[in-house]
Parts: sequence; C-alpha cells; structure tokens
Amino acid sequence: MKLIVGPNYKTAVLFTLFLAFSNIGFSQEATKDSDFKDWKEVEVKPEFPGEMMGFYKFVANSFNIPEEATKNKVSGKVYVKFFIEKDGSLSNYEILNDLGYGIGDEAIRILKLSPKWKPGTINNKPVRVMHS
Repeated sequence: MKLIVGPNYKTAVLFTLFLAFSNIGFSQEATKDSDFKDWKEVEVKPEFPGEMMGFYKFVANSFNIPEEATKNKVSGKVYVKFFIEKDGSLSNYEILNDLGYGIGDEAIRILKLSPKWKPGTINNKPVRVMHS
C-alpha cells in the first residue's frame, strides 16, 4: 500500500490522501513467512468490501493526521506491507517507508481497523497474500 500525504487534506488539516497498489517486488525469500503468495501469483486478487473505492473512502474517513505532522507540513509517501489472510483479516504490518511524525503508525492503525477483505484464491482455494 502506498499512502501519499501532502498539502490540502480534509477541512482544517493541510494534507491529501491517495492510496494505490504498488508493486515494490518482495520475493518469498525476503520475508520470514513462506506460506504466502505474492500479489502477482494469485488468480483472484484479494478485495476490500466495496472494492478499491470503498477502501479509499474507509481510509479517508478514518485517517487522522498527527498534530506534529501538520505543524511540520509533512508530505511524501508512506509504504506499508501487510498480509491478507485466508479468512480475509489483515496481519503482519510493516512500514517500509515512513515520513515520521506518526504518519506510518497512523497508516498501520487504519489497517488494523479494516473490515475483512475477500481473500485471494488459487484454484478456488483461499490463500494468504502479501500486499506491498
């Protein structure tokens, strides 16, 4: 997940929020867990309830810009890696690139609040999928 933060977000806060899938390219060897599939390997991709537009709305409505980030006019990209489990829950959050001032922690807080996703599948069987 890529989170871009910059000027003009929400009413009194000077930030914008944009989420998009990114392919940073982690191999199975690059993580301690080996019982997962990379996003590209999955036949049916995991899906947030309400699809990506629903995910964007969920994040935009839940994200709280940390006060220190607002004071320091922080802008840039936050990258977070996480797993979508076979039951659709999210786990193993890892900040790959943080802007500081609590932005990365807030991104993880939001992911922890996420409703379950429709899991990814291979041969019609749910699989654990890494999203980065």
